[in-house]
Amino acid sequence: MQSTRNKVNKMKTNMKYFLKRTLLVLILLLFSAAIVPAPEEGMYPLSEISKIDLVKAGLKISPTEVYNPDGISLIDALVKVGGCTGSFVSEKGLIITNHHCAFGAISRASSEEKNYLENGFLAENYEDEIPAKGYKCRITESYEDVSDKVLSAVRGIDDLAERAKGISKKMQEIGNEATDDRNSIEGSVSEMFAGQTYILFKYRIIEDVRIVYAPPRSIGEFGGETDNWVWPRHTGDFTFMRAYTAPAGSSAEYSEDNVPFVPKKYLKVNPNGVEENDFVFILGYPGRTFRNYSSHFINYQLEYQLPYISELYSWMIDQLEEVSANDESLKLKFASPIKGLANTMKNYKGKLKGLQKLDLRQKKRNEELVMQEFVMSNAELSDKYSGLFIELDNTYEKMYGYSYANMWYDRFKRLSTVYALSNFIIDYAEQNALPDDERKNAFKGKNILASFERLMQAYLTYNEIIEKRVWKKMFADASGFKDDSKIQFVQQFDFIKIDEFVDKLINNTIVLNKEEFIGLKEKPSEELVRLNDPAINLVLELRKQDKEIEKVFDEIEGSLSVLSPKYVDVKSRWNKTSFIPDANGTLRLTYGFVKGYSPQDAVYYEPFTTLSGIIEKSILGGDYAVPDKLKTLYYEKDFGKFYNEKIEGVPVGLLYNMDTTGGNSGSPILNAFGELVGVNFDRAYEATINDFAWDESYSRSIGVDIRYVLWVTQKVGGANYLLEEMGI
Repeated sequence: MQSTRNKVNKMKTNMKYFLKRTLLVLILLLFSAAIVPAPEEGMYPLSEISKIDLVKAGLKISPTEVYNPDGISLIDALVKVGGCTGSFVSEKGLIITNHHCAFGAISRASSEEKNYLENGFLAENYEDEIPAKGYKCRITESYEDVSDKVLSAVRGIDDLAERAKGISKKMQEIGNEATDDRNSIEGSVSEMFAGQTYILFKYRIIEDVRIVYAPPRSIGEFGGETDNWVWPRHTGDFTFMRAYTAPAGSSAEYSEDNVPFVPKKYLKVNPNGVEENDFVFILGYPGRTFRNYSSHFINYQLEYQLPYISELYSWMIDQLEEVSANDESLKLKFASPIKGLANTMKNYKGKLKGLQKLDLRQKKRNEELVMQEFVMSNAELSDKYSGLFIELDNTYEKMYGYSYANMWYDRFKRLSTVYALSNFIIDYAEQNALPDDERKNAFKGKNILASFERLMQAYLTYNEIIEKRVWKKMFADASGFKDDSKIQFVQQFDFIKIDEFVDKLINNTIVLNKEEFIGLKEKPSEELVRLNDPAINLVLELRKQDKEIEKVFDEIEGSLSVLSPKYVDVKSRWNKTSFIPDANGTLRLTYGFVKGYSPQDAVYYEPFTTLSGIIEKSILGGDYAVPDKLKTLYYEKDFGKFYNEKIEGVPVGLLYNMDTTGGNSGSPILNAFGELVGVNFDRAYEATINDFAWDESYSRSIGVDIRYVLWVTQKVGGANYLLEEMGI
């Protein structure tokens, strides 16, 4: 019987292969023009910088001045701050980054009486600088390939979930071994190619970061969400911060005794800016890109993640705005959450539009059919990779099935304060019972205090009305999930009593009492159960399925850690080229030119905007309102040395064809001589798709011109001393 079944299966396989080969001939003829060529990668990691001919591209200094592993270079002026990039611009630890990167710190330092977010902030001296609560600086000190060490830990492990856990555990172990708290060095292993390449980065940590100058919100966020991800842009998206250390130079938390950090290198600021077609480059810490992923991943984005999260965040923004509409204190309280949600929501909608416009899913599918033919036509590759594409199909089908449940649990923890607090304290009790080296990273002895302090921020933005609406919304959403994504608890829930259930939960849980919650840290798991707290009990129940789904995704991740390097290898051999690893939060270089573009028929965008454009938009008010002082300066033509005759105005925004993504916010835009000429902060709407594909024709990034930064700082802010500190 088994023999007969095998023969039948073999016949089916041969028939499928015959049909596939026949179809491929047609596909090659009909769709060859639609096949995506290898993307022109532009996010070069440190290890690849020496392989680029930057001088031929337009660089006027030696490439070793950009990156020198054996000495000091421009790389040493870069800093990762608050999830963004910043750069040192003076020997006294002065950092320039984006206003939106410092937004959370400015918001937390503000009150109704001292609203620094709306009115701006200027420290007249070191003593007046405000601590940027929750912010740290990370400076890349070195990197080392540790791929052999990581992969040796899972050699011989066939269970995919265990393989994924083994890789993650080994990465943490190597990072912990490289960490030197005494010298403020933090080790962290980053995956460059899944299942293939792992790099150990060592970062110098600076814990004391302070706000020096932030322009008014009407400048730093000019255009608001209306202009977000849009060109032409007129946003003065910049803020100055400063890094501090203990007098001996070691990292230390905020103290009046701390002194400004002395960086190895700081950038020279060029007040003359750049011109159209000038060579420029960026150094920074881009977040995540997914260009080396298969068509299945694009399908997951199109059908599941992007629509679900963008719609959920849109709903959440509406609730926050409605509840705070007539309450100034709530507007201030919700400002940072709304900004974060809105940024992601619009980005995801832009990605949806871009993916559909490019038809990237189908183009990748066509490409993969040709890759399959390439594999089957080569005996060596056929033996090695013949089952690759079927295994990818099966792995992603499994992911699709559980996707809604996975996203639901993940977002519920983010949007609900009660869920987040309950989940954390349960995790804390479970992890605390384990040896330190077996705990999740956030719960290790050296990290738990920082993790707890971050969690405490939830109390600052908690609102009962919003909380109750979130619970009802999430339960309503889950009631529509099907098959593997069904939330078991919700399926048996009596929705007639939803209001009563949510009210009872919120009104009777102790996790909302900050003092009582802190006391829960001392309780083991069994005592948490005996508390009979409604929120903790419910989260304990929900965690049962959440853990099952985590295990499924561990298996999926383990499978992809095996399949992804094979996929990249096939694509590399077929294209006869190697690929730059996807961005992953580590330091990268990208270069290009100041350049306009044509996003649609009969439309061409110039690469500069000017102060005149701000005045024109200001008539609309709202997101386009500006300080009276800015208008006065404009009408009095008080432009100082920052007026540009060629474009007949003070340059505000600039556009360039460099390859950037999230995390590149705050990155310095450098000219051919390595001088600072702007600060990157956004992409054009068409370029939100950069995470998945990049093409010079439509990918444009947006920065604030250094001339506008300096003009606002000097003329509007009255911070002439900062220009002097930067050598202007």
